Amino acid sequence: MNDVLTTLFNHKSDRSFLSKPISNELLDNVVKAAYHAPTSINSQQVSVIVVQDQERRQRLSKLCGGQPWIAQAPVFLVFVFDMNKTKLGMQMVNQEQKAQQSIESIISGSTDVGIALTSALVAAHSQGLGGVPIGGIRLHPQEVIDELQLPENTFAIAGLSLGYVDKPAHIKPRLPMATFRHEEHYQSENLNENIQQYNQTLRDHWQTIGRSDGEDWSHSISGYYARVYYPDVAPTLIKQGFTNKF
Repeated sequence: MNDVLTTLFNHKSDRSFLSKPISNELLDNVVKAAYHAPTSINSQQVSVIVVQDQERRQRLSKLCGGQPWIAQAPVFLVFVFDMNKTKLGMQMVNQEQKAQQSIESIISGSTDVGIALTSALVAAHSQGLGGVPIGGIRLHPQEVIDELQLPENTFAIAGLSLGYVDKPAHIKPRLPMATFRHEEHYQSENLNENIQQYNQTLRDHWQTIGRSDGEDWSHSISGYYARVYYPDVAPTLIKQGFTNKF
């Protein structure tokens, strides 16, 4: 197994960081990895905001639900779905952008952001850094827009805390491969049994590492998916010019 596969197969989300700064060279490599990631129709509809200022990271930490590792890590990257750039590019040839008025644009842009974030995270891990993606950047989206001075037709999709790891996280077990890999068509057989098996596997994992507060998968996802847990996303997207007219 090569080094790339080793890095990918040993992914874990680290949430404990040293105050040691990240060198410009390493940070540039992380950003460049995201920069070179593929995008739909070469739209390049992703921008990355590099946040190193301690006070701004502290404010963003609060806006993301009080996640302390955002303020603790020396670098916080914000991945922005950016159709402002594409709008300006079209204006140069006297064209009006309309794609932002469709759900497809949001799906496409979010996909591109996810690819870029993954590239950045792999680049970080390959250089001895740890990181954790932050979906909480969408908890208070308007406040994040104001903090980062995001223009119309942009939206912060995800964040990424980066730093040297203090206390390494444990690799969390996954659902059985049979729930992920489907040959030729979606296969529902034994899905319930595999989920039940995973619930027990996860309970055993928490007990092994001494986490008395650990939940099984069914209870964990219920804490989020039993409600619309980021209700401000839709109205803020509309305010930013993303609608669903088509």
